[in-house]
Amino acid sequence: MDLVLNVADYYVLTPYVYPASWPEDGALRQIISLLVLTNLGAVVLYLGLGTISYYFLFDHNLKKHPQFLENQVQREIKHALTSLPWISIPTVALFFTEVRGYSRLYDGVTESSLGWPGIFLSTVSFLFFTDMCIYWIHRFLHHKLIYKLFHKPHHIWKIPTPFASHAFHPVDGFLQGLPYHIYPFLFPLHKVLYLALYIFVNMWTISIHDNDYHVPSALTSIINGSAHHTDHHLFFDFNYGQYFTLWDHLGGSYRHPSALMGKGPHDLIRKLQAEGKLGNDSVQAKGRAHRGIACKEE
Repeated sequence: MDLVLNVADYYVLTPYVYPASWPEDGALRQIISLLVLTNLGAVVLYLGLGTISYYFLFDHNLKKHPQFLENQVQREIKHALTSLPWISIPTVALFFTEVRGYSRLYDGVTESSLGWPGIFLSTVSFLFFTDMCIYWIHRFLHHKLIYKLFHKPHHIWKIPTPFASHAFHPVDGFLQGLPYHIYPFLFPLHKVLYLALYIFVNMWTISIHDNDYHVPSALTSIINGSAHHTDHHLFFDFNYGQYFTLWDHLGGSYRHPSALMGKGPHDLIRKLQAEGKLGNDSVQAKGRAHRGIACKEE
């Protein structure tokens, strides 16, 4: 994060914002700057990537689904934008320790004994480490003593849109993002790669909420895509993983996506259209009875 902070200092903060009496390496100045940059970056990534996904990938026909809530998109966005500032507070504390040099982030490829192969290994280990951690954190958040406190708000969205991706309770959002921030304190990681992975993580989080089932069929049992995650929202006890299905297989929580068996949300809409039921207000109203897909009560 110090790369972003340095660029912001050089081009904006030092010449136009802060008085000359505030040194760039001052702790208070760095904390304030990180708060602003973290919130700004999170909102830009969320709204920017979410909007692209919503208009170019998300099937708007899904808004006809019986479990799609009234004004859901607006509610998802409002929920996310309300939570992100709170999530940023503990996140900035971690960014601040990184900027102060307490992590294992490094600047140049030559600083790693593994060189360029280390970049590849870091990427792979980052994905597998964070996927493992998120699986268990996510599963923990589904425990009956925890679920209603923190994770239930995210499960309001039975048929999520890309904007549901960051619509978490702040505690939920921070805990599921924590593995990304812990990794560079445990393992060496190039600073530019860390930023690239941070962007990738946000892209992936949005992608598994877009209801666009684009994972190649040969990888369906390996890659956790939106078809898997849609079933997580619908059926609750399955597919906790982030990128892969490895821990769901090991933990006995893997469910083959219903959408790939002709029993998904799109299939229900086609069925209702064929039956001429989608014009009925009782089908579209909030709190409607479920038809075709039996979702677990929470």
